[in-house]
Amino acid sequence: MKTRWIATPYIVWMIIFTVVPLLLVFFFSVTVQTDDGIVFTLEHFKKLMEPIYLKVLLRSILLAFVSTLVCLVLGYPMAMILASSDLKRKNVLVFLFVAPMWMNFLLRTYAWLTLLEKNGLINSVLSIFGIKPLNLLYNNLAVLLGMVYNFLPFMVLPIYSVLSKVDKSVIEAAQDLGANNFKVFTKVTFPLSLPGVASGITMVFMPAVTTFVVPRLLGGAQFTLIGNLIERQFVLVGDWNFGSAISIVMMILILISMGIMSRYETESVEGGFFG
Repeated sequence: MKTRWIATPYIVWMIIFTVVPLLLVFFFSVTVQTDDGIVFTLEHFKKLMEPIYLKVLLRSILLAFVSTLVCLVLGYPMAMILASSDLKRKNVLVFLFVAPMWMNFLLRTYAWLTLLEKNGLINSVLSIFGIKPLNLLYNNLAVLLGMVYNFLPFMVLPIYSVLSKVDKSVIEAAQDLGANNFKVFTKVTFPLSLPGVASGITMVFMPAVTTFVVPRLLGGAQFTLIGNLIERQFVLVGDWNFGSAISIVMMILILISMGIMSRYETESVEGGFFG
């Protein structure tokens, strides 16, 4: 009974700030205000199936997938380096890696504007060698670069946390049995790190697919992802119903991706040890 009373404030908090907003979003997504009152409808979901909105949705998923893949390719080796470093060097490396996250997300993205713009640092350096200014802003590459930079720590830290807890005697046992470094990695290290990989993929993909600050600043006004579309419906257009419908669809897609990752993680771990 005492434990239940302690949990009560958290339950109330979750109901007020999580459950109620979700119910309101769902309510707006399936209703429309008419002269006769509120009418239930699925027209907002059908509107999302129009080619112009499907294109935005597919572009958002593709960029989020690519950015997640790049973060995994770059982040896994970094996590292994952090996990294998001695204590003093490890603390310094972790600090240097986490320090940029203490800066505001918007300021970090603005910093890339000064680097990528035509009169920015990169083009200024290239001009010294006689290279004409490159168009580095307002394209897919600039948005992808901003996503990877901002979300890479969310891939590295979960993997590092898992790798740092791996029992070194298991790796030594595999080496004693004749396994080379590649076999140790594929059969022992990587399967044991899959919980961190799954967490990292989820933590990168979810904000990447719904971000609106990065595409707005680095992609330009004409570059629209699903996060920008949702923001415009609520802030500029005032169509809360359509914005809520898009949000519900995105939540469903994210939950499906989390379920797939969770199932794949379990199957991969079992296959790594018993396959």
